[in-house]
Amino acid sequence: MNLILFGAPGAGKGTQSELLIKNLGMTQISTGDLFRAAIKGQTDLGKKAQEYMDKGQLVPDSIVIGMVEEVLKKGVNNFILDGFPRTVAQAEALDNLLNKMTLSIGKAIFLEVPMEILMDRLTGRRVCKNCGAVYHIVSKPTKTEGKCDNCGGEVVQRNDDKAEVIGTRLKNYQEFTSPLKEFYKKSGKYIQVDGNRDTAQVYTEIEKIIG
Repeated sequence: MNLILFGAPGAGKGTQSELLIKNLGMTQISTGDLFRAAIKGQTDLGKKAQEYMDKGQLVPDSIVIGMVEEVLKKGVNNFILDGFPRTVAQAEALDNLLNKMTLSIGKAIFLEVPMEILMDRLTGRRVCKNCGAVYHIVSKPTKTEGKCDNCGGEVVQRNDDKAEVIGTRLKNYQEFTSPLKEFYKKSGKYIQVDGNRDTAQVYTEIEKIIG
């Protein structure tokens, strides 16, 4: 089954994607990763995307869809879409692309976590500057304060995990996902999952949904 996995920053979307990839052999299609790879590889779409990003402008939907199409043309199936679509217009363009390729989305899963919980999760998050390992000052602290357990690198709070920035990120998420929920409810693909539980419990529910 092909999925779209939605979740606010801190909802656990990345963790659940990793488990689905590991346990079910699914493929993650992350638009963020696609942008980075296309720009690094200097592909035609990557060059176009870079032009917009250098000007501080949003990359047009046509370029984003083009990058997703390039991946799907390689025969990818049983995939998880991450970071896309972000608007109803993108969701409609995605449907058109998938129809053209005789593919479809089985479920659009939204991980729901109360805003106050998300704030606690994100403001307590710490990341290793060297290897990228993720910690939390309450639920997963480092053995030695400020030092990564894996590589000994410096563990810091990212700028986008600071309270004032998180507030903006969460507000933006709510604004763009609200219309998407209605879009996928109409198509019968919308599924809401309580993300405010143990990781294993959330994963078990998602696995049952996939069937």
